[in-house]
Amino acid sequence: QVQLVESGGGLGQPGGSLRLSCEGPGSINGLVAMGWYRQAPGKQRELVARITKGGNTDYAGSVEGRFIMSRDYSWNRVYLQMNNLIPEDTAVYYCNARVQLVTGAFDYWGQGTQVTVTS
Repeated sequence: QVQLVESGGGLGQPGGSLRLSCEGPGSINGLVAMGWYRQAPGKQRELVARITKGGNTDYAGSVEGRFIMSRDYSWNRVYLQMNNLIPEDTAVYYCNARVQLVTGAFDYWGQGTQVTVTS
């Protein structure tokens, strides 16, 4: 069982910054990527950023140039630095770990942390 715990959400102002943190699984067997997703009210959950075990980092177009995802060396923690916040960034943000096993691919999720951007 992989447990993920997010922290760092809260209230942000337009143009401001917030930093999210996720306590991750460490370098477990089969880990292929970790990511941040978000879900705004009435909308589907969407990928925000993802780092693969191979070292690639991908961003949604709506956050590229504003958000930076990083991790520590051992995959114990991943971070999402959110800069130049806009109201459209308001959502519940979820940490995700994707694990590939012989039996298939599995996604693990944190409980989510609310980010609200308002003046």
